[in-house]
Amino acid sequence: MFEVLNLEGNARRGRLQLNHGLVETPAFMPCGTYGSVKALTPEMIRETGTQMILGNTFHLMLRPGSELIEQIGGLHHFMGWKGPILTDSGGFQVFSLAELRKVVDDGIEFRSPVNGDKVWLSPTRAMEVQASLGSDIAMVLDECISAQANEMEIQRAIDRTLRWAEECKSSYQGTGKVFGIVQGGTNSELRRKCIGALERIGFDGYAMGGLSVGERPDEMYRVLEETTSYFPEHQPRYLMGVGTPIDLVMGVRNGMDMFDCVIPTRNARNAHLFTWDGVLRLRNSRFKNDSTPIEESCGCYTCQNYSRAYLHHLDKCKEILGATLLSIHNLYFYQSLMLRIRSAIEQQKFQVLSDELVKRWTQSIEN
Repeated sequence: MFEVLNLEGNARRGRLQLNHGLVETPAFMPCGTYGSVKALTPEMIRETGTQMILGNTFHLMLRPGSELIEQIGGLHHFMGWKGPILTDSGGFQVFSLAELRKVVDDGIEFRSPVNGDKVWLSPTRAMEVQASLGSDIAMVLDECISAQANEMEIQRAIDRTLRWAEECKSSYQGTGKVFGIVQGGTNSELRRKCIGALERIGFDGYAMGGLSVGERPDEMYRVLEETTSYFPEHQPRYLMGVGTPIDLVMGVRNGMDMFDCVIPTRNARNAHLFTWDGVLRLRNSRFKNDSTPIEESCGCYTCQNYSRAYLHHLDKCKEILGATLLSIHNLYFYQSLMLRIRSAIEQQKFQVLSDELVKRWTQSIEN
């Protein structure tokens, strides 16, 4: 299923074989929470270089319902995406919908953010839904907690996550791979113990959950540096919900293989565009008469055909086309970054590349 092709330090260049295709790693997955990457067609997504996308079990369970999706032929057919799909179990909603849920040892009771109805999500139910969706990778249900949680709360979340992981593995009847999720906050020792316990259960891959939930970036990087080497060596490693371009570089530097985040598309809809020199804020009035593309060296459809002035105009008028074109650029940038990273690891030049990019982007933030 997973093969490590090249190593440079802790950085890994690999290949992941899934039911719906091959994924070259390190890889970034755009978020298609409701079965759609906002403002983009599957063809547009594929043309950015995207290999795999993410869907969300919790939200798809509410609307339109996993039973309907299964009747229509599964999530791939339903949304018209022919490549691999990873589905999150709904564990992140334990964190993001904290005011609408109650966590108990058997699962999570939610108030639906759609209509207020009671919704029950147990480990078994999470895996039933993911099997119905037909995803290539199904994530176990975990308890994701805030960075401000105390050690007692962290340990309780780990204990629940491990119990739920066993139930998820034993109850899953789909055809995809199943990944376990490591919790432990910023406590590296607790995370190491959680990794060991998950490995004893045995999964097809392992994810680092519960990061980018309020801790400082340097804390996240420390946790990765101190714990990633404890992951099984020959299975894929997935850093969930992360992040910025610097976060991706630092994640790869510390041995992670897979990433997902809403940042490239969400930021695009707010006219924050990623470039090799840093973030370009297109709403700035200085772009009103700028006839150049977002980035001269960029090969994306947007940069090949449109000026900053036109894109500034679309954003100012809140035209839907603006969200589409800006999202194309940001996703293309993210996938170009991953392509450069893979190539650099193959050539044993990743350390040089990562140092250069982190320095350049850090300076752009400071300026």
